[in-house]
Amino acid sequence: MIFGQDRDELRKMYADAWQKHSDKQLLTPLEAQIAQVIDDHPEYHDAVNGDLDRDFSVEGGQTNPFLHMGLHLGIREQVSTNRPAGIATLFKALANRVGSPHDAEHSMINCLAETLWEAQSKNTPPDEAAYLDRLRRL
Repeated sequence: MIFGQDRDELRKMYADAWQKHSDKQLLTPLEAQIAQVIDDHPEYHDAVNGDLDRDFSVEGGQTNPFLHMGLHLGIREQVSTNRPAGIATLFKALANRVGSPHDAEHSMINCLAETLWEAQSKNTPPDEAAYLDRLRRL
């Protein structure tokens, strides 16, 4: 796992990486990945630079920018390691079809989130076969 479980720690990691990127400081490879995802989402810059304790309510129609960007990072990690096996090929085909890697990630995010939610609710590891099936249907 590339991140810890503590929400405050994770959000601070995003803010610190973005600040270092903005200050043109040397970034670790993980910080560079985080900064790239933040850069890809200008609509979330205020959240990263603002109140890191803020709650984002689904009931209030809000998207949690940290969760969204974390799912991007998760997909990028999966594709780079081809885990689950076959995801890199699916990603490449989807990116070609939708026009960009970033748009392909957006298409994949709901599949990943659904797979993670199911695993959490059942207290089981994520079902990689079900996840790949979801991705194939995109």
